[in-house]
This record gives sequence, structure tokens and C-alpha cells, in this order.
Amino acid sequence: MLRLPEHGLPFLRHDRAGELELDAGSVYVTGGLIAAAEEDGGAGLAIDASGGAVLPGLVDCHTHLPFAGWRAEEYEQKVTGVPYEEIALRGGGIAASARAFAESSDRELLEQGGAIALEMLAHGTTAFECKSGYGLSAEEELRALRLAGELGDRVVQRTASTALLAHAVPDGFTADGWMDEVERLAPEVSAEALDIYVESVAFSVHHLARMGELAARHGLALRAHLEQFSTSRSVPVALEHGARSVDHLACLHPDDLEPLARSDCAAVLLPGAELLGDERVAPARGLADAGAICALATDLNPGTSPVLSLPLVVGLAVRRYGWSVREALLAVTLNAAYVIGRSGDLGSIEPGKQGDLLVLDCPVEHVPYRFGRNPVALVLMGGRVVYVRPGQEWRVGSG
Repeated sequence: MLRLPEHGLPFLRHDRAGELELDAGSVYVTGGLIAAAEEDGGAGLAIDASGGAVLPGLVDCHTHLPFAGWRAEEYEQKVTGVPYEEIALRGGGIAASARAFAESSDRELLEQGGAIALEMLAHGTTAFECKSGYGLSAEEELRALRLAGELGDRVVQRTASTALLAHAVPDGFTADGWMDEVERLAPEVSAEALDIYVESVAFSVHHLARMGELAARHGLALRAHLEQFSTSRSVPVALEHGARSVDHLACLHPDDLEPLARSDCAAVLLPGAELLGDERVAPARGLADAGAICALATDLNPGTSPVLSLPLVVGLAVRRYGWSVREALLAVTLNAAYVIGRSGDLGSIEPGKQGDLLVLDCPVEHVPYRFGRNPVALVLMGGRVVYVRPGQEWRVGSG
């Protein structure tokens, strides 16, 4: 069982990940919440997880749901070395997903999102973030956020919404002109955070500062896609504006690593987006050793990371970043919950938190070791069994 070294932590810095406890024990859930053993009044359901492991439900803190369709036709271009920027200039990338989004009905988008969420649940994801960003017009961005909320009402998991209002510059706008539109839109959004993509084909550090001011003005968290394909020195600006997270960081400038590690801003690393072509790898080992708040996520999207399995992401992080299994699991539980503002009730096994739990059919060390295999046998939400692997004969009885 994975336990924190102390109760009530909003996050755990990665230089303390070795303090996570992996030991035998029991967990009790009463009224949907994790209870102390002495508070257990006699469970109606008892699960024997001996030989396996119990984890807090996994939290995917960076996805681009809801989206329409996939972009498999771009895949060969990417793996054979065509730069993302060139694909975007040809009308692919985000623009292609925006066209598909506009052409899809609400029903189609919700059906696809719901089907993907079920697959995520089978891989242990009990909470995930939804983003807008494929609207590329005021009307479609608001529609995307409305659908994110409706998706959250339909799925088993807990969700959080992020308004990625500055994802790409829409046709007919300059970047400055679209940021004027974003400023007009911001009071209308229903979301927990504002997000922006800073890159040569998208927005600049100047626009990041504007988004930070907007987030502060409207009481929203600031999140940002930064340093994915090029180094813009955007991280200091994000820190100056109190960003909750900075995501990607494959091209993080060395001078920005220590200030980020000393801050309360999470470094969200997305190894699934680092697999195509000659893309660089985030300095994950350095961030962890420096004591950053590190999180991992799928970056689930139809283009650069069509990945929905957090156990797969854990395996990638251990193999590519040189992380321990404790470091990787911390990054998809408590620290990921912190990124979406939910570490007060999600992300760890401690009294008072939601009884969202996974039962693995193997020790936790097998998650990265048996790379690509789904180890999730059973998923509980609020203490209620919501997923059992087909064919799984798990030991479930009355308490």
C-alpha cells in the first residue's frame, strides 16, 4: 500500500519521494471517505488484495478532452521527422482538430469522450482534467467548456475544467488580437484555470504575462504549456504570475530549473508527447533531485500524445527519466491532484479523503517493470466498485 510520510500534505516535493511508504496494511472506507481503522463500523464489502497492491486512484492532470476524432494521418510524418511546426503550417495539428471539433455534434463529442473515459477508468484513472482549446472561436471555446462540464456529469470519474483559450491563433486574428478576444471571454468561462500555449507557432511570453493577469483578475489558476519545442525563457514569467503548473518543459533552460524547483509551481511532465521524431526529453531527473513538485500526465490528445494509460506513463517515466517507482507514482497521485486543485480530497490514502482506490494484481514495482501491461484489477470510487477487469477472479466478500 502506498502511503505518504505524513498527513495533510498538499504536495510532496520529489526529493522526498523516497519517504513514501510501501507496506502491508488495511484501508477502510465509510460513507464514501477513507476512515481511520478505529472508525470502521464493520464493512459491508471486504476485498483481499494480498499479493497485489492498493493505490490511491490515479489523477490525469493534463488531457485535451473533449476532442473530435484522431489524427492518425499525421503520425507517419511525425515519426519520420517532419517538425510539428511544419505540420501546423500545412493546416494540420491543432487547426485540424479544431475543424473536426466544429464539424462534430455535441452528441458525437460526448460519446467519444465517454468511451475514452471508460478506457481511462480501466487503467486506473479516477480523476482527470478536461481542456478547451480546439474551439478557435469565442463560440466554440465556450461550447468546449460547456461540453467538458457535461462530460464530467456523464462519466464515473471526477473531473476539472481548464480554459485553454490561447492554444493556437485562429484564422483572421493576430496573436495580440486573439488575446483581446480572450480577455473578453474570460469572465464567461466555467473553469478552474486558464491555460496558454507558448511556442513559435502559437503565443509569446508577452501573451503569457497577459494570461497571468487575467487569471489573477478572475480568481482562476494559471497553467501553461511551455518550452515544448524551443526555449523561450517563459518559466520565470509563469512563476512571476503565480502559475499552478508549467507543462512539457522538454526545452527548459538550465537557469530556470532551480527557481522552478524552489517554487510551489508544479512541473507537469508529459513523456507520451516526447516519443515522436527527434523531440527532446524534459530534465526530469534534475527537477526531481532539486526538489520540484513533479507531476506526470498523459497529455491525451489526437495529435502528439494519443495516450490514455497512466500506468504506461509511469513506465515511460521510470525508463526515460530514470525515476524510481515511488517518484513516478507520487507524480500521478498526490502531486497530480495538486495541479487540478484537488489534493485536499484526492491523491493519497489518508482519513477524510475520497475512497477512490485501485487494486493492482501485482506489486507496484511491476508497473514499470512489466512495461505496457495494465496492472489494474479493480477500481473503487467512494468505496464503491466501479470497474472489475473482465475475467478477473478477485477475492471479494462481506465484512
